[in-house]
Amino acid sequence: MIALTLAEIAEIVGGRLHATDGSPVVTGSIEFDTRKVTEGGLFLALPGERVDGHDFAAQAVASGAAGVLAGREVDAPAVIAPPVPTKHANAYVLAGDKTGEGAAVLEALAKLARHVTDRLKDLTIVGITGSAGKTSTKDLIAQVLRPTGETIAPPGSFNNELGHPWTALRATEDTRFLVLELSARGIGHIANLTEIAPPKIGAVLNVGTAHVGEFGSREGIAQGKGELIESLPEDGVAILNADDPLVAGMASRTKAKVVLVGENPSADVRAENIELDEQARASFTLKTAQGDAQVTLSLNGPHQVGNALVAAAIALELGATPEEVAQRLGAAERVSAHRMVITDRADGVTVIDDAYNANPDSVRAALKALATISRATTPARRSWAVLGPMAELGDDAVREHDEIGRLVVRLDISKLVVVGEAARAMHQGAHLEGSWGDESVRVPDADAAIALLQGEVRPGDVVLVKASNAYRLWRIAEALLEAGTK
Repeated sequence: MIALTLAEIAEIVGGRLHATDGSPVVTGSIEFDTRKVTEGGLFLALPGERVDGHDFAAQAVASGAAGVLAGREVDAPAVIAPPVPTKHANAYVLAGDKTGEGAAVLEALAKLARHVTDRLKDLTIVGITGSAGKTSTKDLIAQVLRPTGETIAPPGSFNNELGHPWTALRATEDTRFLVLELSARGIGHIANLTEIAPPKIGAVLNVGTAHVGEFGSREGIAQGKGELIESLPEDGVAILNADDPLVAGMASRTKAKVVLVGENPSADVRAENIELDEQARASFTLKTAQGDAQVTLSLNGPHQVGNALVAAAIALELGATPEEVAQRLGAAERVSAHRMVITDRADGVTVIDDAYNANPDSVRAALKALATISRATTPARRSWAVLGPMAELGDDAVREHDEIGRLVVRLDISKLVVVGEAARAMHQGAHLEGSWGDESVRVPDADAAIALLQGEVRPGDVVLVKASNAYRLWRIAEALLEAGTK
């Protein structure tokens, strides 16, 4: 973060000083975990379900923090955040925050992030949203931009009211690109995030059915995702997926320049001649107004083509050549954990850990990658889809799980293991689609899935593990990999 005194921070956020004259200077990072506090940093006192950060304020200062941003007075030098206005309260919800102190701290953090990003005149902010693929695309964009200038991006899927300003405040005078991932649980959430760090470039990847329980329909999701495009300035750039009609239709919602990406012939930046290798890694011809280039990705899955096109379009707008983009895309590596991590055991079993999160669109993409990998050899390898529940689908939950089960059968996946009661409809869908033997089984939990797989997986099999994050099914992938070392 840029250097600021506690007095300056208090003025920016509208707070008051406590146990300090305001002269200490914050020169380090902003942290909400005392174990990560650095010398000269600022500690965020946030209440949680199990612990309250206010109780660790003195410890944070003893560890080197210059001060604390808090919701109430603490036993350390602090800036006390003002109460959150009622109209903003619903946007700042923390589990375990019964007093509104956490909301006050988040509101102050947002104001601080806006002040800092406004002061960094050489900073270009890039925002990405979509129903699926945000984190993988964010990681790609960051890697493609770093050769051009210092680039900051959040770790993993840190994309909410805390992660957004926390990441923005990593920027300094040397930072040229800030790549942010924007999530939403309802109308207005993305608009709020764009107020914290206003993007110059915005990309919408797709509109699927993730969070349909909150939005009510895909059209509602499109309305919410499009708030990113509406926030862009006239001299900004909107990157839209030409292959998704709901996304392409957002072009009318912005005054910014529109760049379409995809396989559609209408796309300004498009992929042609796509081929997949034995591990579902794509190669394609990148077609642009500046010229063509051949791209070979090291990332797995056909869905990575669309992600790469978004990264390419952004890099081209920021001055890279097609040849530079192709080289950078080819060198890009997987950054975030549990996202299409493909590992070959010594006995030839291939484990695909894609268990960080799941929604209907991302599960379909993962299943297609599984089918591609298993059929890359002759004879085809036996394939396993180990699938847990997909969250936040509302009234569509049964139908969406049912359709995934049917898709497993249509893709001729050898074995389906459905984990958990909430995913029961997957097993039923597979059965109704024609899986009448033991091709599909349902188990109660991850431990039961591990026991089944360790008893039945054979050398040469390919096993995909995927579910919504809360179910932590990556334990299954980790158990399979550990078994392969014995």
